[in-house]
Amino acid sequence: MSEEFDPPMGGGGTGRPKGLLEQMEELMAALNADLSALDAGLQSTGGVRGTPPAAEGGTV
Repeated sequence: MSEEFDPPMGGGGTGRPKGLLEQMEELMAALNADLSALDAGLQSTGGVRGTPPAAEGGTV
């Protein structure tokens, strides 16, 4: 039986496992891209207004 290391799928093809920092950087980049797309979508549709009137001290 061979004791070679099988890298996980999507390992970038480098043949070595990703470090925690590298994984976190990739996740943060993906999150940033998702948030940018969400922001662009909200901006184009009028999005969410600021603070609701009831939270500004007005009466409901």
